Amino acid sequence: MAKADDPAPLDAVERGMVRLRRSMARQRLGKAVIREHNLPVDLQILHVTDIIDEGPDDPDQEMSVGLVASRLGVDASRGSRIVAEAVKAGYVRRVASQEDGRRIQLELTDAGREIVEAARRTRRDFIASAMRDWTEDERREFARLLARFTGSADG
Repeated sequence: MAKADDPAPLDAVERGMVRLRRSMARQRLGKAVIREHNLPVDLQILHVTDIIDEGPDDPDQEMSVGLVASRLGVDASRGSRIVAEAVKAGYVRRVASQEDGRRIQLELTDAGREIVEAARRTRRDFIASAMRDWTEDERREFARLLARFTGSADG
């Protein structure tokens, strides 16, 4: 039986997370989404629509260009250019803030929501394939533990 301070489980989780990150990489799955659904978008726009769909971090926060840039890991000017491309393509719209009409918040258009749904279908198919030999109880337990882990890791 492993001791509480045994590093082996942590090492296994760390290695597993690295492998998961590689297999679920935005480039790999993003290209699959675009290819499988014949979407007329590039990966950056796909990432922006996913981020906007995810919504703000807090209930009192609005979806802004700055938040999109932060989640993309790019500076504000680059984030602004990427969002502008998504707006020009018709997947995102800028609307006046409910809190302050001088500020702008972002929301998906119907076309943007269609792209998000296509991406979700591709990711769910990927996950379903990876879990095809798992029992329903194993899937539920994994979902529970993953939610617990990500909740702890986020904050």
